[in-house]
Amino acid sequence: GGGGAAGESGKEGGGAGGKEGGGALDGSGRPQLNFRSLDALSKLIAILVKYFTDQGAGNTRLTLLHRALAAILRVLLYQYDREPAKFNQRVYFRLLGNCIFDLNAPDPVLDSINFQVLTAFANALHALQPARLPGFAFAWLELASHRMLMPKLLLTKGHKGWVLFQRLLVHLCKFLHPFLQAATLTEPVRLLYRGLLRVLLVLLHDFPEFLCYYHFALCDVIPHTCVQMRNIVLSAFPRNMRLPDPFTPNLKVDLLPEITQPPRILSAVPAALDAAGLRNEVDGYLKNRAPYTTLLELRARLVLGDADAAAAGTRYNVPLLNSLVLHVGTQAIAQLQTKGPQAAPISNSAPMDIYQQLAGELDSEGRYLLLNALANQLRFPNNHTHYFSCVLLGLFQEAGAEQVQEQITRVLVERLIVHRPHPWGLLITFIELIKNPRYGFWAKHFIRAAPEIEKLFESVSRSCMGPSPSPTASQGRGDAEDGSAGAPPFSLAQDH
Repeated sequence: GGGGAAGESGKEGGGAGGKEGGGALDGSGRPQLNFRSLDALSKLIAILVKYFTDQGAGNTRLTLLHRALAAILRVLLYQYDREPAKFNQRVYFRLLGNCIFDLNAPDPVLDSINFQVLTAFANALHALQPARLPGFAFAWLELASHRMLMPKLLLTKGHKGWVLFQRLLVHLCKFLHPFLQAATLTEPVRLLYRGLLRVLLVLLHDFPEFLCYYHFALCDVIPHTCVQMRNIVLSAFPRNMRLPDPFTPNLKVDLLPEITQPPRILSAVPAALDAAGLRNEVDGYLKNRAPYTTLLELRARLVLGDADAAAAGTRYNVPLLNSLVLHVGTQAIAQLQTKGPQAAPISNSAPMDIYQQLAGELDSEGRYLLLNALANQLRFPNNHTHYFSCVLLGLFQEAGAEQVQEQITRVLVERLIVHRPHPWGLLITFIELIKNPRYGFWAKHFIRAAPEIEKLFESVSRSCMGPSPSPTASQGRGDAEDGSAGAPPFSLAQDH
């Protein structure tokens, strides 16, 4: 993945590779480079790391690797900072790519320090992140997703390499975030975006647990405009799990054995709450359902200052809101499990007070972000999916204004009308919303606000249920015509 780092270079040569043929150009108008010296240098580094030992100097091989990478990075940064317009990323892509390949290929000599070697390269890429060197972004993505680096990091024992690759993935998402959020996709940004999508699809296919465990951190840095990208992350489920067909008639979700199990989350969920000094106040309210002033102050605590809002592209602290939503939900689930049958219903609980207060008090932008944070937990069968599905349906049922119900519907539908994959929990929630007469979905005015909107809901309903919807047909059969979650033939909210 990555969109061709070797093909995205500066206009001029230079660097360690030098020019060949008196400044001759290749077919695409770029200077021809002589890579022989680079290949020799990378081979020398590999030989030294593999075979040079000094009994009195500890682990000399790792020391040599760290010094070699430090020297490469020092020269790279110097050249980039001095003349960024003339910087040629092909030179360093070749050099670092050779080193990654040579030092991570199967070799009994390096087996004992394999993880330390992987860590060294991951740290080097951390130092070269796209936000620091935008002109190295294409080479960076190809190196980060290199077949001798990414899979080996993700296959380390005990998942020790996962946090390293997660950090790299977050760097790329943060770099692309302002471009994707503002929908300013120049051709280079579009190529990087496609490269990121390909990496995520590889992870979904080969390492779905990675996306399961780090979905929270990734959703923090994926713009709300990238619906399909977020769906890819949220559609992941453990390989040892078999998903129940969400289109099964009369499927009893609450009776599924997996629905009582908590998902494993490796991201630091309360970190943003701790940074804002809000965690103790929230925990206190969840425990005592008091003081009421905690609820009244929440909205103001979520609003950013003018400078931060301009930089973030939104008035709200989205990571803090995401952290609040998931932390409150996990605490609510823990309370329900502790109290058992004696627990109060979800609709009459301290956690629901927080969600309802925010849904009623936030403006349209803030409420949309809140509902997205709730919908981000609709994933594979687990107790988080079940709880947050109930929360969204409860908010829809208890909403005092149809505007809230319309926004809940928007958040769900815009995730369904993009191309597959679609998260299992998202399908379950939407099918319940349009089938169960208690929600009166088909009687809402916004369903028929315009002919194109009505056609949109009919199309989505056919994909999810089969029969054409009508106010009197909300109790129709629950089986799908084709048994799949196929996207309708048109889309109003696809990614850029």
